Amino acid sequence: MITSIDIKNKIKDYIIKTTLANVEDIADDTLIFEEGLLDSMGLLFLIEFLKEEFDITTNDDELIVENFESINNIVDFTKSKL
Repeated sequence: MITSIDIKNKIKDYIIKTTLANVEDIADDTLIFEEGLLDSMGLLFLIEFLKEEFDITTNDDELIVENFESINNIVDFTKSKL
């Protein structure tokens, strides 16, 4: 069974690798779109990553800022889909 820590680490690693940001620059509550780390295309890639990594699908009605604005929110969203 995958733990919340495992989920968070995988998501954080993905965001760090795709944005080439420094680990120190991304806290679990950093607003990743407001900070310019991801844009709308980055969100599509993130959703694809979640699908491949955790076997979850994201519905159109779930594409709201609250689900994807920070690592903490993405982890909560992912846990709710598992």
